Amino acid sequence: MGKIKIIGTGLSGLVGSRLVELLKDKYEFVDFSLNTGVDILDLAALSKKFAQNKEAIVVLHLAAFTDTTAAWQERGDKNGLCYRLNVLGTKNIADLCRKYHQYLIYVSTDFVFSGQKEGVYTEEDAHAPIEWYGQTKSWAEKEVFNSGLPAAVVRIAFPFRAKFDPKKDAVRKIIEGLENKNLYPMFADQTITPTFIDDIAWGLDYFFENKQRGIYHLVGSTSLSPYQMAKMIAQVFGFNQKLVKRGSLAQYQKSQSKDIRPWHKNLALSNKKAVSLGIKMHSFKKALLKLRQQP
Repeated sequence: MGKIKIIGTGLSGLVGSRLVELLKDKYEFVDFSLNTGVDILDLAALSKKFAQNKEAIVVLHLAAFTDTTAAWQERGDKNGLCYRLNVLGTKNIADLCRKYHQYLIYVSTDFVFSGQKEGVYTEEDAHAPIEWYGQTKSWAEKEVFNSGLPAAVVRIAFPFRAKFDPKKDAVRKIIEGLENKNLYPMFADQTITPTFIDDIAWGLDYFFENKQRGIYHLVGSTSLSPYQMAKMIAQVFGFNQKLVKRGSLAQYQKSQSKDIRPWHKNLALSNKKAVSLGIKMHSFKKALLKLRQQP
């Protein structure tokens, strides 16, 4: 029996490429991305690619417009690339999954929330996006569920990995700043939930196997401020913790023009629902220790 075939959009990106590295011996991945000549906004061409791979029983939709600052410049513009890629592209994927009776995993974001809640966000919390990227991802989630497909929405947050040359994640940017002794002040009054991409990959493996439905937060087991995050990175990687300077999100926002995109104060997410399935999501420190051992 051959490997199970999985169609994936965006498999050459930060998260997708690591997923393929870790799971390529178990699954046959077919990458639908611009790198392989597939534009999810070109419905006719996309339909042909689906028809050529209709034996795939799982579709993983990772591709998205993720530049939050550029998205803010397009706010309200449904002709802009952010809206078209995140909402219309997702609708195209969902429509074709329905045609070929495929199970869809849509990878979403913590930015569907306002970031103003006191406490931890769960899957039961209502959407309340405060900027355009999060708004388009929220609409995309609704496209998935309105499709009537067997589907899962898997939200991830601040993903990081050992190495990915095309794009530096938040952890890599901090390490580089510590190495160069020019790390910018880190916010102490904001909470985020950084997530080890290896954990995301193995978590998605569970969804591939079990066709789990519903909304799940596939995020790390530690929520902390960027300041605490940088301190822990310095400790684990052997840098002088005095290189980490305390910054303030509130002060930063006051110093900027009124046109600056809104920032989320609290993006602490609970992963209890995913962990209850038996999926392991490391604490931030344990993930850093594993990261340090990887080339």
